[in-house]
Order: sequence, then C-alpha cells, then structure tokens
Amino acid sequence: MASQTLCYTTILPSDIIEIIERDLGKQYDSSVQESSVGYESNGVIDKYTRNSQNTWIPSQHWINGFIMHYVNIANKTNFLYDLSGIDAESVQYTVYNEGCFYNWHTDEDYQTYYKPLLKSNREQEEVLTHDFLKKNTEVIRKLSFSLLLSDPDEYEGGNFQMLNGIKKSYIIPRKRGILAVFDSRTPHRVLKVTKGTRKSIVGWCVGPRWK
Repeated sequence: MASQTLCYTTILPSDIIEIIERDLGKQYDSSVQESSVGYESNGVIDKYTRNSQNTWIPSQHWINGFIMHYVNIANKTNFLYDLSGIDAESVQYTVYNEGCFYNWHTDEDYQTYYKPLLKSNREQEEVLTHDFLKKNTEVIRKLSFSLLLSDPDEYEGGNFQMLNGIKKSYIIPRKRGILAVFDSRTPHRVLKVTKGTRKSIVGWCVGPRWK
C-alpha cells in the first residue's frame, strides 16, 4: 500500500544549509512579498488563511536538483505518478516570523481543473479547438514537497501538521534538513510561530490531469 507522505532525513550539513539560507536570503531581501492565497472583498490580501512572506526561486537554482533527487525516489518507490516538471518552473522560499501561520489547505483541488465548454457536437469550431488545447495542455499539482531549513531551536510553534485519509493528524518531524514529499491533495497546515523564525523551501510537481 502506498504512503500518503514520505519524509527523508537528508543529512544536509549545517554549513551547506547556511549557504542555502544566505543564497536564498539575498533574493528574499530584494524581492520579498506577502504570501497570498486570495484577497478580501476590499482588495486586501487575505491574512486569515495565510500570514507569511516569501520569494520565488527559479527551478534552475542548484538546490532544486538536490530536492528533485528525493522527489524522484519518492515517486519511483511509492507514488508512481505521471509527472512533467516543477509547477511554474519555480519553488517558494517561505519565511514564517513570529505570529505567522498557514491554516488548513490543500495544494490541489478538483475545483481548479478545467471544465470543458463543449455542450454538444454542434458547438462552434473555436470552442472545440479551445477544449482540445486545454485538455491536452492542462497540468495539475500531484506531488508537493517541503524542505525545512531552520533548526528546531530557532523557533517555537510552527509545526507542519497533516491529515491522513481517516482525518487523523500527524506532525512532520521538526528536524533541520527534513524533506517531506506528499500527495498534493493532502490537507495540511503550518501552525502559528510563537517565537523566532521558521524557514523552508516548498514546491509542487505537476503532471497531466488524472484519468
């Protein structure tokens, strides 16, 4: 039976993680933004669901090769999903300062899937073409990953919590360098950081729509 989540103790040396943090921190300092999952009716970013900061790192960055090594192992030995690459060719360097959190959510939901416009065989040619292109180019998130960069002594709270198929919660180990790979439909959250700062790299592997 396949597992919903796989965790790898990557044994990244502290000095390598410090290099990662320093490297990504430079881009974070120059292009930090408020993490967003949507907006309120007045146009203000919704901070009731998520409150954190992030920057985007291109998939060509060397850290992605390290991460994808484990993602490929997880997919080959457990998930066996049809994957085509990293979502939007970028990953997210996320910072949770004191008071920051991310409430329950999933990284993929059927409501985001494309709904064909075709209603009958007599539809206009442009509609048929549009549906054909969408159905053959649409990709969805299938596997998510999260690499913890912070030492557990550097922050309090901020646990990475997930729900299994019977709605029982479990916590991803608080260990610097731990990499979690999980089905993108899995409900998960980051509890509020009550002290210090939690840093991580998160991303999503995409593939064609489920059949």
